[in-house]
Amino acid sequence: MVSSLISRASRRFLKPTLLSSSFSSSIFTPLISSPRNPGPNISITSFKPTHIGIYDLQFCKSVGSLSNFQLVVHISTSPLRLGQDKENKNHSSSSSNNVSSGGGVSWIDLYLHRSVQPYARLARLDKPIGTWLLLWPCVWSITLAAPPGHLPDFKMLALFGCGAFLLRGAGCTINDLIDRDIDTKVERTKLRPVASGILTPFQGVSFLGFQLLLGLGILLQLNNYSRVLGASSLLLVFSYPLMKRFTFWPQAFLGLTFNWGALLGWAAVKGNLDPSIVLPLYASGVCWTLVYDTIYAHQDKEDDLKVGVKSTALRFGDSTKEWLTGFGIASLSSLALSGFNAELGWPYYAFLGVASGHLGWQIWTVDLSSRTDCNRK
Repeated sequence: MVSSLISRASRRFLKPTLLSSSFSSSIFTPLISSPRNPGPNISITSFKPTHIGIYDLQFCKSVGSLSNFQLVVHISTSPLRLGQDKENKNHSSSSSNNVSSGGGVSWIDLYLHRSVQPYARLARLDKPIGTWLLLWPCVWSITLAAPPGHLPDFKMLALFGCGAFLLRGAGCTINDLIDRDIDTKVERTKLRPVASGILTPFQGVSFLGFQLLLGLGILLQLNNYSRVLGASSLLLVFSYPLMKRFTFWPQAFLGLTFNWGALLGWAAVKGNLDPSIVLPLYASGVCWTLVYDTIYAHQDKEDDLKVGVKSTALRFGDSTKEWLTGFGIASLSSLALSGFNAELGWPYYAFLGVASGHLGWQIWTVDLSSRTDCNRK
């Protein structure tokens, strides 16, 4: 077919002196060759390429003449090119699997070196919502501890922001190391770095040590009271991943872990704890976590049943929205109590009303049978 096309083009555009049974490199010119150094004559009929790449037609028009017409055909037989194409195909297949599993192509794939990408995914750097959920109770507490009429301590906010980033990543690493055998059986988690074998457990533990070392550097910036209080949270961080094996309430333990900043933020500013303010704030965060993480757990309820792990999604079943409504009311009531004890003004309750409307909308509209909608809410 290629030979026929070339012959027709040649008869139409080329001078008779250029036609022959074989085509010299002045007519058949690989793109990787130099036109100044023509190679041996190549017969199209006897040439059997192992890989046909790109065909280009280049027209070089001189003044009033078509004699400089060139048919340029790029036929690649390079094993290197074939290997690159195969690698690209495998990479595309891997990316497709990642997209189909819900991971998608993130900024990690685009901007980080391949050797670093598994560690970034292990720390969930492409999913910052977990860092925000850990940081918000800290921000609430630091803001409540600010003197009346003053903005919160921005240095303290920055320290807790870095601490939330590091501790959340460390918690994810611990979770993936402990749950690696379970993650392989769950559709949403089977491609995580440790579960899929991209990282070994030893590499995961080494990365965890690095994260905790950086976290210690943040903790040492606080007062002694806060250092002890902050270090004690590691008991919850390490024990939470085990709870799904023993109780239907692992989301409650996550609430106790994720909202420790409600205590720590106040202590970092004041050097002590005011139970009338921080305990309702802490309880509010725990109830709020029970709302959002129960919704999140509904993504995996079928897989959890198969694997044999527990969650509030399985515990509540068809009554989930009633339970969520109760926890939502308890969360908002505790926030109101904390604000009242802190003697906050009416703007606090106005914004609390807006938050109540949003939380009510989440619970009312969530489709607990849809993994996509549960993940979005």
